[in-house]
Amino acid sequence: MNVTKERKYDQHQNGRPNLWLELIAQMGDQLSACEQQSDETDAFVSANYALLREHRFFAALVPAEFGGSGVDYGDMSDILRVMAHYSPSTALAHSMHQHLVAANVFKHKKGQDVRGFLQKVADQQPVLISTGARDWLESNGTMTRTEGGYLFSAVKQFGSQSAEGGIAVTSAPYEDEQGDWHVLHFPVPLASDGVSLIENWEALGMRGTGSHAIKFEDVFVPDAAIALSRPRGTYHGVWNVVLTVAMPLIMSVYVGIAQKAAQIATDHVRQFPAPKPHQISAVGALNNELSIAEMALNDMLRINNNFDFTPTDACGHLILTRKSIIADAVIEVVNQAMDIVGGQAFYRRHPLEKLLRDVQGARYHPIYKADQHLFSGNYLLRA
Repeated sequence: MNVTKERKYDQHQNGRPNLWLELIAQMGDQLSACEQQSDETDAFVSANYALLREHRFFAALVPAEFGGSGVDYGDMSDILRVMAHYSPSTALAHSMHQHLVAANVFKHKKGQDVRGFLQKVADQQPVLISTGARDWLESNGTMTRTEGGYLFSAVKQFGSQSAEGGIAVTSAPYEDEQGDWHVLHFPVPLASDGVSLIENWEALGMRGTGSHAIKFEDVFVPDAAIALSRPRGTYHGVWNVVLTVAMPLIMSVYVGIAQKAAQIATDHVRQFPAPKPHQISAVGALNNELSIAEMALNDMLRINNNFDFTPTDACGHLILTRKSIIADAVIEVVNQAMDIVGGQAFYRRHPLEKLLRDVQGARYHPIYKADQHLFSGNYLLRA
C-alpha cells in the first residue's frame, strides 16, 4: 500500500532545473560524513567548506559581471535548503555568508557602488561573518574616538563560521559629543590586531557551525570603514533590507531539515505492508505542518522577488511574521516525525535525533516570537 506519493524535496521549489542542486547531491556523502563527525566533536565543518570553496559556492550569488556565478535569490534558497538535507550545520553557516553577499547584491541593483566588495568575494571567496543576531537594535561593545577612526572593543556571541572566518560584519554603540547614542556598522578582518576567538561553541544542535564568540580588544576601525550610523535602540530602515535578504535564506535551511525529517518518517511508514490508520493519518498531519513551512518560505521569496523589493516597514513586519511561522512549523514537523518513528528515533544513532536538536535553532534567530508579536502588533496598530 502506498501511503503517499514521494515528494521531490531535492528539486527547485518552482520546478526549474538547478545544476547547483545536482552538484550538492554528488557531494552528499562527503557533506554528511563531515557533518556527523562535527556533531560528535563540536568541530567546524572545515572539510565541507573546502569543498564549497573548490566549487565556488561562496561566489555563487555575485553577479557575473563581477566574476561570480550570478545565481538568482530563489536558487540560492534552494541551494541552502537542499544542502541542509545532507549537512544542516554547513547549510546554516553558509547562509550567514550568503545573506551578507545578498545585501550587497541588493545595493548593487539599487545603484550603490559595491563593485569592490563583490569583486573581492568573487576573486578571493572570503568567509563573511555576521554578528547581527547579537547586535539587533541596541548592539553592544564600545567605540572610543581616536585619530582617523575608532578603537572598538566587544565580545560578539554566535559568530557562525568564525572558526574559519575572514571578515566580520559587525556594529557597536557610540555616544557622540552631543550625548546622542548611535550604532555604527562596519567590517573587521579577523586577521586584525586585537581580534581573537573564544572557542565556546558547545551547543545542543548545529554543532558544526563553528559559532564561537569573537573578542575585539581595541581594534582600530578607520572612519572610511563606517558603512552606517543609525540611532541606537530604535528600528531603522536598514533592517527592512537586512531581514528581507537574510531571513529567507536562513529559514530555507530549517525548511530543508523539516523536509528531511518528513521523508524519514514517511519512508518509515511506507515500509509496512499494511500501515495502521493512525500512522497514515500522522503522515497526513505531518504533511500539513510541512506545507505551512514551505508556503511561508515561498511567500518570503515572493516578497524578496529576486532582490526587486522596496525596503519598507511592511517588509520587516511580513518577513518577521513568516519567520515565526516557519520556526514553529519546522519544529513541529520534526516532533511529529519523532512520534511517527517512535522510540528508535530517541537513539543518537538515528538521524531524527540529530535533526530534532538542529531544528531547535530556528527559534533563536532574530527575533524571538514574543518580540515579533510585539513588533508586528505595533506595526499593525500604527498602520
